[in-house]
Amino acid sequence: MGDEERRRFMMEGTRTGKLATVRPDASPHVTPIWFVLDGDDVVLMTGSRTTKGRNLRRDPRASLVVDDERPPFAYVRVDGAAELSDDLDEMLPWSIAIAGRYMGPQLAESYGRRNAVRGELLVRIRPRRIVSEAGVAD
Repeated sequence: MGDEERRRFMMEGTRTGKLATVRPDASPHVTPIWFVLDGDDVVLMTGSRTTKGRNLRRDPRASLVVDDERPPFAYVRVDGAAELSDDLDEMLPWSIAIAGRYMGPQLAESYGRRNAVRGELLVRIRPRRIVSEAGVAD
């Protein structure tokens, strides 16, 4: 996939990502997440006390996979380092954008405001490596 095709693929509909972080014992932790893109950066929210939030505070390495489970199958994997922010002013517009993608424009503001609160983290994954493939089963 080219850059634009990859971004369109990742942002199609309400496609979720599977975020992998590193636990304290070095084992992986994988969880589905809602996200949006800012260029090639992946932007998401999580609670500071969640497993992924604690893992990213300790070790910023992360890997995100977005896939299409329908034949002929496709995926994008983003490996990078997470930058965390608890700045509510910075968090709010991203929280609204994420909520708009997954809950629709009519609920974006209310969900965004509900999620951009103390105890939440804004996570920005800056890619170090991006791998993508379309037509895996072709």
